[in-house]
Amino acid sequence: MEDFKNVKPLEDFNWDAYENGEAVSSASHEELEKAYDNTLNKVSDREVVDGTVIAMNKREVVVNIGYKSDGIIPMSEFRYNPDLKVGDTVEVYIENQEDKKGQLVLSHRKARATRSWDRINAALENEEVIKGYIKCRTKGGMIVDVFGIEAFLPGSQIDVKPIRDYDVFVGKTMEFKVVKINQEFKNVVVSHKALIEAELEQQKKEIISKLEKGQVLEGTVKNITSYGVFIDLGGVDGLIHITDLSWGRVSDPHEVVELDQKLNVVILDFDDEKKRIALGLKQLTPHPWDALDPNLKVGDHVKGKVVVMADYGAFIEIAPGVEGLIHVSEMSWSQHLRSAQDFMKVGDEVEAVVLTLDREERKMSLGIKQLKPDPWDTIEEKYPVGSRHTAKVRNFTNFGVFVEIEEGVDGLIHISDLSWTKKVKHPSEFTQIGADIEVQVLEIDKENRRLSLGHKQLEENPWDVFETVFTVGSIHEGTIIEMLEKGAVVALPYGVEGFATPKHLVKEDGTQAQLEEKLPFKVIEFNKDAKRIILSHSRIFEDAAKAEERAEKKAAKKAKREETPVIQNQAASTTLGDIDALAALKEQMEAEKSKK
Repeated sequence: MEDFKNVKPLEDFNWDAYENGEAVSSASHEELEKAYDNTLNKVSDREVVDGTVIAMNKREVVVNIGYKSDGIIPMSEFRYNPDLKVGDTVEVYIENQEDKKGQLVLSHRKARATRSWDRINAALENEEVIKGYIKCRTKGGMIVDVFGIEAFLPGSQIDVKPIRDYDVFVGKTMEFKVVKINQEFKNVVVSHKALIEAELEQQKKEIISKLEKGQVLEGTVKNITSYGVFIDLGGVDGLIHITDLSWGRVSDPHEVVELDQKLNVVILDFDDEKKRIALGLKQLTPHPWDALDPNLKVGDHVKGKVVVMADYGAFIEIAPGVEGLIHVSEMSWSQHLRSAQDFMKVGDEVEAVVLTLDREERKMSLGIKQLKPDPWDTIEEKYPVGSRHTAKVRNFTNFGVFVEIEEGVDGLIHISDLSWTKKVKHPSEFTQIGADIEVQVLEIDKENRRLSLGHKQLEENPWDVFETVFTVGSIHEGTIIEMLEKGAVVALPYGVEGFATPKHLVKEDGTQAQLEEKLPFKVIEFNKDAKRIILSHSRIFEDAAKAEERAEKKAAKKAKREETPVIQNQAASTTLGDIDALAALKEQMEAEKSKK
């Protein structure tokens, strides 16, 4: 060492005694030690000094601080600096000048910690680039060892690109800038992204200045969302909207691209400041309509997959980017309002007929009902007037029942054609929606695609028989089943109903007949066409009284006219005969009354 040049030999050193192995004088030994000590650095415990790395292996680093012995520091304290080599100057903290083994005890970690806070603050103030060692992951980012202090590196500050795997950064040494310090809590936030942003900003300005619509650039897939794909154009981001990924329908952008994939894109548009850049991928390939078979025409059969469903119809993709609409009205010959979902679902493979084709507008309409014959073309042969069939009830109106004999063949049963005898006020009293009902074809309206049907016609008209039973003047027992303002509905034998006005409901004792009362009724009117029977209870006793009155008057007249014995006897016998007949009728009525 340089200090040894200043050491002078001792003038009174006894070399003979030294050679003979005798003790050297204590005074000269002390002086020797003093001269030796002067060549070493003066150090004290708990002091931070600079040292030089003189040797190192996987476990330890040997550091010389110019002291009489070297210090050994664990290699783990240098994890943050993988580039450490022999000859490097490092700061060390003197824990003990001499342990039990006479070893100098040093710590690099404590030396860094002692000076770290000042260094961290200086780095923030001077915008200095510092090195740090990424120790581990934590919530929202990473923990970084900077000068022995644990600093926080947010996930968003690692790189300009979104990070998908944080673990690859653990154990790495990277350069950082200090972006924030909380002096109170001794919290430090660092950023690696800040170092590269300035450089990228310059690149970005250069790229943006050259952007033009229609320009084709190479980019890298940076992020995939439900609505599109973000592309890194080299420091500038652009978005390919999901509709610009492919000429066909795309439900998930992952079907078309994958992360980190390199691809060519075309610039479709950008705002004035060129901050939002719209990109296209499909525009780099010809439109599928231009490549569509030129011989395809109306009436041709095509096959495709259902890609979108709506209540009004289904979109069928017959080639990527070429779709046709099957309107719900073209799915069935039936005229019932139904939803397209009743016929098909997304993903179904279907065959259809081309109904319209507009290559300029790139529109096509398709139909599937055309694959089956129209049942109305042969309606007279299949469902002639008078033929009988089973139909399904589809709908009710106040005037009748709509039924379907087969898909596309509808008919109406008028409410008056449901029953010969029952007065149906609403079809729901007679049948229900979805039920089967037997019908007979009464009339065919081919133009309006509608059949007139009847149900009661399946049976003979009972009114032909009723005409002989309910003759005018005949008397039948009936029950009042409904009281109305204009009169009462009366249930008669054989399931027939009649009607009696209030004046015909007066009983012999002057009271009015009541609901559910059972009485004899006389038929005063029978109308087969209108299916109407008018009844009267009052007429029964009124007609009997009038007949008796007439008989008495007749007898009196004859008595006056004929005074001869022969005539008298004749008149008397006639009168008595009439009276006997009336008496018998009256007796019968009284007997019936007493029964009641």
